[in-house]
Formats: sequence, structure tokens, C-alpha cells
Amino acid sequence: FPFRANSAFILQDFLWYPEVNGSMRQRIKSWTEVCSEYISLFLQWSIKIHNGSNEALAQYKINITSIAPLLEKLAKSSDVYWVLQDPVYEDMLSESRKMITNEKIDAYNEAAVRILNSSSRNSKAKVKVFSVSKLIAQETMMKSADGLHLPESSRDTNAMILMNVYCNKIMKPIDGSCCQPQPPLTLIQKIAFCFFTLSIIGYLIISLIHRNHYRKNKSCTDLESGEEKKPAISMPNVSTLEMLLHSFCKLGLIMTYFYLCDRANLFMKENKFYTHSSFFIPIVYILVLGVFYTENTKETKVLNREQTDEWKGWMQLVILIYHISGASTFLPVYMHIRVLVAAYLFQTGYGHFSYFWIKGDFGVYRVCQVLFRLNFLVVVLCIVMDRPYQFYYFVPLVTVWFMIIYATLAIWPQIVQKKANGNCLWHFGLLLKLICLLTCIYFLSYSQGTFEKIFSFWPLSKCFELNGNVYEWWFRWKLDRYVVFHGMLFAFIYLALQKCQVISEGKGDPLFSNRVSNVLLFISIVSFLTYSVWASSCKNKTECNELHPSVSVVQILAFILIRNIPGYVRSVYSSFFAWFGKISLELFICQYHIWLAADTKGILVLIPGYPLFNVLVSTFIFVCVAHEISQITNDLAQIVVPKDNSTLLKRLLCIAGFFSGLHIFSAMQDQSRH
Repeated sequence: FPFRANSAFILQDFLWYPEVNGSMRQRIKSWTEVCSEYISLFLQWSIKIHNGSNEALAQYKINITSIAPLLEKLAKSSDVYWVLQDPVYEDMLSESRKMITNEKIDAYNEAAVRILNSSSRNSKAKVKVFSVSKLIAQETMMKSADGLHLPESSRDTNAMILMNVYCNKIMKPIDGSCCQPQPPLTLIQKIAFCFFTLSIIGYLIISLIHRNHYRKNKSCTDLESGEEKKPAISMPNVSTLEMLLHSFCKLGLIMTYFYLCDRANLFMKENKFYTHSSFFIPIVYILVLGVFYTENTKETKVLNREQTDEWKGWMQLVILIYHISGASTFLPVYMHIRVLVAAYLFQTGYGHFSYFWIKGDFGVYRVCQVLFRLNFLVVVLCIVMDRPYQFYYFVPLVTVWFMIIYATLAIWPQIVQKKANGNCLWHFGLLLKLICLLTCIYFLSYSQGTFEKIFSFWPLSKCFELNGNVYEWWFRWKLDRYVVFHGMLFAFIYLALQKCQVISEGKGDPLFSNRVSNVLLFISIVSFLTYSVWASSCKNKTECNELHPSVSVVQILAFILIRNIPGYVRSVYSSFFAWFGKISLELFICQYHIWLAADTKGILVLIPGYPLFNVLVSTFIFVCVAHEISQITNDLAQIVVPKDNSTLLKRLLCIAGFFSGLHIFSAMQDQSRH
């Protein structure tokens, strides 16, 4: 029975050969002269014709042995699959089929597998055994109409898996699908592997030297006097080199775990299936936990450090639950999560503006420290996981916005709080700068061509291209284009009100007078709920995304006022959420590969068959790894980014050379692929 689908370039033949004999051997021999993709052989007929005799099984083994070399020859140029015979449901078999028993079928299957595997050991080409059909049949054969043939749903599942086996290695879908071959290591990945290996060896050698040196000089008892001798040398301090190697040693082990989870096909992945309970029940659980860990803040200012860490923490936990539950398919949840992402960017504008405005520190050291802390993990993952920089879209987003904030405030004239206090006109000068920034944002948001031209120039194109263009970067930037500006403007107004002593930030005191505080609190609650009602009534994601940049600030400001106007609320925070807030960036990035896996499209399965236990174990490892990476980043930032300007300049030149080398190796890799 031939099947042709010219539009999909599919040619399929179903050939009926009831026995493994000379006729079948001749057909397989003819296939070795042309291209054939699959061979499927079914064996019930042999058992039925020969009434399940042992002589037929012995002859079957001889015949399989004779065709095995031909199948191996065919496997050199094609994919050859030997499909195991499905079990039968013996109670439903008709009288004419009673000789077909599962015991006989197992004997035939075992003979075929043993002969084909034995033959494949001596050959590079291998005939693949397609055993999943047998496993499916064991679960579904009771639903068979005659006890012999599989139900239609089981046949569909078999066909789907066979298509996955063939198509996924060609199309390489980035989701939780099966059957993708392990990607070959790139040159850059091999160099990274060697670097981490040398770091581990170097650290072990230095540790052993220091330990032996310490043991030789540690205190001992004088046998003659009975007094303890003091050591000539105390335990040596950890050197910069040892700290550096220690950090890279830990990072190398962590990156090995990343690679094994999401590139080595060692662990299974599963798809996400959204239900309301899978999203909302964990949300309620973590909120209850957060309330139980309430403590007093060290200071009671608006958006103090503990409060912003708390804010980042609970938002990050909600976003993680959103990702693992696949809640992006539910539009009201999606719109609220968009506000949480916007709130992160709002804090970026608020925090960096406040620092530059108050400190007036526009030095290179500050810029390098921020850029290193933001980008270190992502750069390492780009190398180890062979992913483009833009793939981890949030880090490029906050990096670019940090540079925009820096450029806005650093260019002439530099206007800071100290200068503005002497002359109020400087406040208008800063407002003029902010208006210019808003104008540029507005222009770029409605000029996609200009935006793409700016970021298509080398070397920016290397950072912001994804799949050969910068559209994804354009979409991400445009989605929250105004919220950083809103954060900067809020910081400016708040600091101005604070300087004029319009607001009261004492412990337990409301932010304004009682009447004003009550009015603002009422307006904030109404605004917060109004936005939630609007977001919940969204019907079209595209239309809601168009409105989101302009209206997301409403719920953000409402939350800030609700959280800070009452003095007793402003004076406490959740240490549970604040702890997660301190590692929120690492949590957001690490989830791509060691929690969700399949580049966020699937869920990592460390323990198959126990979904709840699997989530608990993978989550514990994931959080520990994120915390450790945060510590490593902080340690390396102190070493790699020194305060001395001349030393820092040399380091920057080395980093420029490093990225130039990466670019050259990447170009070489691209050429070899083409």
C-alpha cells in the first residue's frame, strides 16, 4: 500500500510479508540499493501458520540471522527500526488465534533482539529496536476489539513517537520533546571545559600545599617540658589566587550540572500543563510562609533596602510558579506577571537614579561593578550552554537601561542633589533631561526601523540578535519602554519631597497627614483593583500588550503607596521574601536550565514517576545553586573589578581581548558549520 504526500516530501510503503523468509530477504536486499527510512516487522502470522511450534521458532532464528547483515548494511545509510511484537489479550482471542500467546511472542522478540544486538556489536551501523510499542500495548491491549490489534489511540501514540524520533533530530524544537541527539561540543565549550578543569586542579594543588605547610607548623607538645610550643607561622590567609581558583572551581562544578541537566540528554523533560490549582495553591502557600517570617526594618524610609529585597523576592517566587505551571496560557495571569516584570525595571530606574543623584558617583568603578554583577552569570551560560546573549533577555534589558540612566545623568551638565540644593533651577535642568529621555523613548517606540538599525550595527548586533534578527529585542524593549522612566521620575519626586520635609518617615508614622494619607490610600486601593479588573477582562494579548507600557505604572505606584503610607506596614518586612530577593537575578536566570530545563519550555525531571517529589528535590538544588552563584559573583566582583583606576583599565583591556577572542572563535565555529 503506497502513500505519497508530495507537499511534505513523504513517500511511504506498507509491504505485507507475513514471515521472515527468503522472499523477505530478497526485498531487504533490494532496499540496500535505494534509500529506505523504516522497516517494521510483525510476527503474529508466523506463530499462527505454524501453530506456535518450537521448530518454527528455531527456523525464525536462522532466518533472522541471515537478514541481520543486510539490515546493518541498510542502517549505514538509513534509519532502520525493528518493531517488537505487541502482546495480545489472550482472553479475547478467537479460537483460530489461540495459539498466539504472550509467552511465544516474548520468545520471538527475545530471539530477534539478541541476534540483532549480537550482530551490531561487530558493525558501526546499528539496527534500532523500537520497543515503545510493546510498552504501550501492555497498558492498552485490554481496550482492543479482538485481543490482537492495538486500539486506534495506541497506534496514534506509536506514530507520534516514531515521528518524534525522526523529525526532532532535524528540526531541533526548543521544547520538552524527546528524541533529540546530544548537540556536539563547540570549540568555545571545549575551551571552557579545559579552563574549569585547570581551575579545579589548580585549586586542589594550592589547598594541599597550604594544608601541608600548616600541619608542619601547627602547635605541638614539648616532651621534655610538657609545655605546648606555639607555632612559628599561623594559618596563612587565603590569597587572591586561591580565592579566584576556589570560585572558578565551584563555578565549574555548577556549570557541569547545568550542562548535564539541559544539554547532555541525561535527564528527562516533561511538558507543562496549566491548571488553576497548579498556579494559585503554591501562591497561597508561599504568601503564608512570607507572613510567618515578619521582622522589623532597620530603617523606615520609603522603599528601604529590606522592603525592596522583599518586593523582589515575592515577585520572583510568583514568576517562578508562573513559569513552571505554564500559566502564560491564561491571559489574566499573564497580564499581572507583566506588571511584576515592569516592577523590576521600575526598581532599576528608581535605584540607579537615587544612587547617582545622591552620591554623584559617575566613576568607571561603579559602572564596571554593576555591569559585572548583572552580566557575569549570563556570559558564562552563553559560553557553556551555547546560547546567544539575547536569549537571556532580561539581563540585556536591565543592562541597557542602566547604561541609559547613566548616560542621561552623566552627560553635561551633571546635575546631582548637592549641586541642586544650592540652586533650585538645577531641578528644572534635570526635568529637562528627563523630558529629552522620554522623547527619545517615544520616538524609538514608534520607529521600529530606526531601532533595528541602531542595534543591527556590529558589535551590538552580536549581543542583541536572536535567530538572525533583533525583532525579539525590539519586542522586549517596547513592552516595558516607559516604566524605567517612571521609576526615575518617582525617585526624583520622592527625594525632592523628602528634602522639603513634606513626608514623615518616622517609625509608626503615616507618610502624610492622617486625612491626606487616608485619601491616597483609598485612591491607591481603588486603582490597584481597577487595574486587576481590567487585566482580568483582557481578551486579546496583542491589544493588552499595546496598553501595558502606559498603564502598568498605575498598579506599581498603587502598591508602593499601599505598602508605605501606613507607618506600621512600612516598619516591617518579610525576611523570607527578602532572602529570595537578594538572589532574584540568579533565580531568574538559573531557572532556564536547571529547574524548567529545555530552555524554559519544559520541566526538568530528576526523579521520574514522582512529580511532587521531583519538584521538591529540583527546587531545593536550584535554590542552593542560585545562592552559591550569587556568592561567587560577589567574590569575583571584588577581585576582577579593582578600585584602582590604572589596574581597572588593564583589566578592561584584558576583558576586551577576551570578548574579541570569543568573537573570533564564534566566527570560526559558524564557518565550520556552513
